[in-house]
Amino acid sequence: MKAARFDQTKRTLSVEDIPTPEPAPHEVRVRVQACGVCLSDVHLIDGSLPGQLDVVTPGHEPAGVIDAVGSAVPFWQPGQRVLMMAGRTCRTCRWCAAGQPENCETVQIMGFSYDGAWAEYVVVPAVALVPVPDTVPIEQAAICADAVSTPYAALLEKAQLRPAESIAIWGIGGLGVHAVKLARLMGAAPIIAIDPLEDARKRALAAGADAALDPTTDDLPTTIRELTGGRGVDVALDVVGSTAILAQAETCLARRGRLVMVGMSMEPTSLGPGALFSIQSQTLLGHLGYSKAHLDQLVRLVDSGRLDLSDSISDVVPLDDIVDAVDRLATKRGNPIRIVVKP
Repeated sequence: MKAARFDQTKRTLSVEDIPTPEPAPHEVRVRVQACGVCLSDVHLIDGSLPGQLDVVTPGHEPAGVIDAVGSAVPFWQPGQRVLMMAGRTCRTCRWCAAGQPENCETVQIMGFSYDGAWAEYVVVPAVALVPVPDTVPIEQAAICADAVSTPYAALLEKAQLRPAESIAIWGIGGLGVHAVKLARLMGAAPIIAIDPLEDARKRALAAGADAALDPTTDDLPTTIRELTGGRGVDVALDVVGSTAILAQAETCLARRGRLVMVGMSMEPTSLGPGALFSIQSQTLLGHLGYSKAHLDQLVRLVDSGRLDLSDSISDVVPLDDIVDAVDRLATKRGNPIRIVVKP
């Protein structure tokens, strides 16, 4: 089969012919019909995020059709349309051995710890599958497996966003624009989008933000407090992963505000005076990924029309164009939300 292979030592990404994988008894093989290109893929390739393998197939936003099932797999059959959770438990740590995989100490991420879905076929555990109705476009299903589910889980579970609470979102890219849509769906008010790019700010307003601000302006914290009746925001969401953003977001928090770091970076974090953070009863929370249940919920929301992802797919490209697709996202050429690969 064809697959995009990233060599971490050589820093090269190329499409190659490799053996088609065979599913183990508990696994399924899926013919990939769509897989998103994410900024974390870009960071893997540029070296700012470390991978766990010398050579790996990236891609962790996959959807397609079941091609083959392992001998111990119940229910699932070839031909079913599915979305795949892009992570798996290690199955060897003390928590996995104790039947508590939700507490796995070494969760493995598709495209980093094992081969992902920038390929014609991918093998995943059967428990990672979510059925996709025929009414949901496969490209929209695919991006649910990170671009939508990660901010959804961050808002719902980590930030515990409640109706009428205020929120500021730093970074209106592929995850950030969906955070705006989801915050509106959850009843947040006001929703303040923050991005240095004018096109991104326009995108945020179109997605449902109440205000869109440039973080480079000197009066950003003052403006945010004016928009929130002098309080500051209940939730601040850093979708970029930046020490500078965390420092700025902290100055915009209300009392008991929650600052959630979704974007990934190897930069050391630095906040203001700890005493002030404590006196205001504020919280800094790290966030990674989502649960299987979140994917099921999002598919239902898309299928019912409650969540509109129709404008999220900026382009669909063949696997042979993957290098250019990565460059387009890295350089923001054409202002993409999500580029999707169709092997």
